[in-house]
Amino acid sequence: MVSSPDTDLKISRRDAMKGGLGVASLAAAGARAGAPAAIAVSATAVTANAAPTENSSAAPASGLTQPASGIVMHPDYARTIAQMAYVWGWPIVNMMNRKAAITRAPFPGHLNGVLPAAPRGQIAMLADYIEPSETFVTCPNQDVVYGLGFFELDEEPVVVQVPEFGSRFWVYALYDARTDQFGKIGKPYGTKPGFYLLVGPRWSGDKAAGITEVVRCSTSLANAIPRVFQDDTPEDRKAIQPALNQIVVYPLKDFTGTMKTIEWGKVPDIPGPKSSGEETKWVIPEKFFDEFDEAIRIVDPLPGEEAMYAQFRQMLDAASKDTELKKVLVETAVETDKTVIHKFFEWKHNGRPAGNGWNRSTNNAQWGIDYFNRTGTSKSNMFDNRPNETQYFYTDFDDAGRELLGKNTCEVTFAAGQEPPVNGFWSLTLYNDKHLFHANDLKRYSLGTKNKTLKRNADGALTLYAGAKSPGSDMEANWLPSPDGRFSLYIRAYWGKEAILDGSWTPPVIRKVA
Repeated sequence: MVSSPDTDLKISRRDAMKGGLGVASLAAAGARAGAPAAIAVSATAVTANAAPTENSSAAPASGLTQPASGIVMHPDYARTIAQMAYVWGWPIVNMMNRKAAITRAPFPGHLNGVLPAAPRGQIAMLADYIEPSETFVTCPNQDVVYGLGFFELDEEPVVVQVPEFGSRFWVYALYDARTDQFGKIGKPYGTKPGFYLLVGPRWSGDKAAGITEVVRCSTSLANAIPRVFQDDTPEDRKAIQPALNQIVVYPLKDFTGTMKTIEWGKVPDIPGPKSSGEETKWVIPEKFFDEFDEAIRIVDPLPGEEAMYAQFRQMLDAASKDTELKKVLVETAVETDKTVIHKFFEWKHNGRPAGNGWNRSTNNAQWGIDYFNRTGTSKSNMFDNRPNETQYFYTDFDDAGRELLGKNTCEVTFAAGQEPPVNGFWSLTLYNDKHLFHANDLKRYSLGTKNKTLKRNADGALTLYAGAKSPGSDMEANWLPSPDGRFSLYIRAYWGKEAILDGSWTPPVIRKVA
């Protein structure tokens, strides 16, 4: 096996367990190896993958006393452990429930004509920007054409097709059960067209002839969200279709070595539940602890997490024998959802300050043990890209600290030469108070690189407007319509240059003008 931080980490953990080392030693081993959350294996290094022991996370380090079983846990202690379990496990349960819902699709198609959905082991693509009625995930964008699929990679490795995209920006974001990205497939990585095999941590098969590369995920549960840039023009909507139609994913057993094609603009719609107008509630507090045991079963602990897993298991064991204690866990989940999770819907509790009242995403999609930002993003805008792929800036306030309200008109001015410095593209998107699109007569939800009719100021600066009222016919091309009430603004910088990555670029001032 080719040595990498991932394989070094696997070896360090295994050797530490054999040698009777404790949690601290495992954490140190992870630190030396970089403690990555995913494993990418090159095409030449896949035939000798030793499968870890099933439920290896449950094995205690030799000589280290483990939490006692058969105890009578008192309610206040249970609440203490349960609250951390809820915050830590919320993104994983979220991921599990999204997978369960989307993979009910009988065939790759469009759920309610809006959302890509497919059976397990496959993917569906849209053929254009996502519709504003989408509520599967908060903070969608209309700069890219999306796809979506969920997998169980230990049971069923899948082949991901990469067609020729030419100069167009594209990236396939691959997520493990923790919502960390794994693999590097996209334009920022110089990925070549071909067939890429996604496998789970315990898969030990051979690389089939014709497979370009094997990409290993740290969990069996995984999903893929391709993003392909599209200009907001009829010409580009037509030009993008051949590439979109060859973004196809299927089980390894169906691999023939020939590119498969699906005309995504012609696939059938799949009837689904009616939207409530806000994001589907993927984590139900009252059911969380019925699902949590599965969450810690399917996700092995990172170095240093073994002790925390042991506390979680002791709590679940005690509650399984005491119905009153189980009620305490449910009550704690409900309370924690209200007092902790809900606050992450405010952008000031996401990432870190970026200047001029904006926050910027931090550790996105490479969370490791950054539970604060992992859970915050899972609540506010799940499925970020890695920082080198996309940097996100967001706010609910103007430069004076006033809440953004549609009854006011705000202007956002990028000085000449000060638009987000990117190799890919950038955009400014407006969301309602649910972090979803605000339906409007212009059918306009974002402005940026994709737009060819933006008007610049005499000095070369670019001023964009946000509010419920048009800034006037002369500047309407630069206007993002908002609801009358609260809204938020959100900048995406895809494939950012150094100033984006190192934080030296500052987002623009948002100024109330009417």
